[in-house]
Amino acid sequence: MRVIGETDSGRKAVELARTMQPDIAIMDIAMPDLNGIEATQQIIKESSAIKVIALSMHSDARFVARMLAAGASGYLLKDTSFQELIVAIHQVVQGRIHLSQSITDTVIRDYVRRVSVSQTTPVSSLTSREREVLQLVAEGKTTREIALLLGVSIKTIETHRRRMMEKLNIDNVADLTKYAIIEGLTSVNA
Repeated sequence: MRVIGETDSGRKAVELARTMQPDIAIMDIAMPDLNGIEATQQIIKESSAIKVIALSMHSDARFVARMLAAGASGYLLKDTSFQELIVAIHQVVQGRIHLSQSITDTVIRDYVRRVSVSQTTPVSSLTSREREVLQLVAEGKTTREIALLLGVSIKTIETHRRRMMEKLNIDNVADLTKYAIIEGLTSVNA
């Protein structure tokens, strides 16, 4: 296995990768001449067989995301132990992605934040009571059964159902049931 390590310039790293054709290139992000993200893109573009592992002091999710988007197969912080570097190299050679634990935590937090911000599905416009009624409707409960179960009037359940159908742009109970199953509010077996 051929591994090339950090160099003093991104252009030099690209040239080294081009001439040596290593299995692994260890790349810093902050390099003069050509940063590690751009260098990684060039290396991967020229030879997708070369795997790149970022070894950086930057733990910010933006750097991690950009490096992974550039094609890096691993991301380690510079305070990583030698043993973890060896593990990362072996995992990357096997076609897996390796991230330092703190980087994994950062990536997951960033992902969860983005998902929760972008989750503007129609079901998210429903109140918790409307979602509850939707689930019970989808499970085949009658308006009377739902009203008894929730301790409210039949008229209240009818109002919830009408508002749900308006919000979801659905005009019949069968489609409402299908929608609840698709959104995971209930299952066919419920």
